[in-house]
This record gives sequence, structure tokens and C-alpha cells, in this order.
Amino acid sequence: MARSDRLFRLLDALRRLPPPVTAERLATEAEVSVRTIYRDIETLRAAGARIEGAAGWGYGLTEDPALPPQQFTRLEVEAVAMGLMEVRQSGDATLAAAAETAMARITAALPERRQREALHAAVHLHRAAAREAPQATIDMLREACWDEIAVDLVYRDADGEETRRRVLPLCLVYLDRVLILLAWCGLREDYRQFRLDRIAGATPAAESFRPRRVPLLRAYIAGMEERAGPER
Repeated sequence: MARSDRLFRLLDALRRLPPPVTAERLATEAEVSVRTIYRDIETLRAAGARIEGAAGWGYGLTEDPALPPQQFTRLEVEAVAMGLMEVRQSGDATLAAAAETAMARITAALPERRQREALHAAVHLHRAAAREAPQATIDMLREACWDEIAVDLVYRDADGEETRRRVLPLCLVYLDRVLILLAWCGLREDYRQFRLDRIAGATPAAESFRPRRVPLLRAYIAGMEERAGPER
């Protein structure tokens, strides 16, 4: 197999498979040895691909310079435009601004015909519901998720009773009318969902739980799917 084809196959595997992907799995996908995978990972990194991870743990592709927007089809452009409309309508202010900037950058990189299709998409989306949550709290919790830093919460339940607890933030969930923090709760020693509009205080703690966020989130999702049972 030509080296360029091998690198393309490796990139494709990194795009498709949920991270972290082990070198053994990548070697199977690319039909090469594990040692070759280690060398090819370094080659892709040197070419500009941002691949996080290490030998013995696994890899994940976070930035891929090999897929320029010019390769998008009309339907793919439509899908991207609709997805970013959803973020602008339903996301918090920081995400909405990022979606606006992202759409402008993507559109600017498209050929002229695709630019027209992006600017005048055949689908539109509107969300009227607004979610109440302080932007500073949203930004801090999002960073805590990415940085895998524990957070000390003061939380009010539906009856207004306050509790203090340390949580491991896993992800923010944007529901129709409320924002939810999904976290591992140290007080209950279990997964819990916290409405952001009921968080009375949130402070980053000097405690890292890296690299547990992804495994914890996967375990939660797997548990939900198991409880839901097979589709009928």
C-alpha cells in the first residue's frame, strides 16, 4: 500500500472511531503494524493534524487539516448551515457567537457556487424558547468539562433547599427550555443532572479528574441505553 493511501486510511479511521482509539485498533483498520501506526501518527502530527493521546492509552483526532470545506457537497453544506443555525438559536451566547464566526469562515472558504448555497440555504430553523442561566456559569462549567477539573456547587432543589457538593462535570445538555449539567456527584456517589438555573454558586476546585471524563460519560450513556432496552 502506498504511504499516502495508508495515511489517508489512518485519518479516516481517526475520524470515524470514537476516541480514544488504541494503536492496535488503528493497526487493524489500516492493515499495518502497531509500530507503523506510531510512526504514521507522528507524520500526521508533523503535517498539522492535531492528534491527542499516547501509546498505551489511545488517540483522538481533534483538528484535521486534510478535509478542507471545498470538498463539501451541497447537502453537506446544507447540513452544516442548519446545524450552526441550531447552535445560534439554541446555544448560549458564547456558542452562538462561535457558530456565527464558524459559518463565516466556512462560507469564505467555499467555491462561489457553494457560497451561494450556504448563504441561501433551502432549510431554516427557529427556536423561540430561551434558557435562563448566567453566561459566566455556562462558560466556567464548559471549561471545567474540557479541563477535567472538579467543581464545587451550591445547588437548590425544586423546593429551594440548598446543598453543597463537589462534582466532576461531564457535559452540558441543551434541552428545550433548560440547560443541564451532567456530572458525577461526590455527595451522592452517583451520576446526577443539575439544572443550571438552580445552581446558586459554582467554583472550580483544585482537583483534576483527568483522564476520567470520557470513560465516565461513556459509562453513563451505556447505562441509559441498557435501561432503555432494545428497540421493538
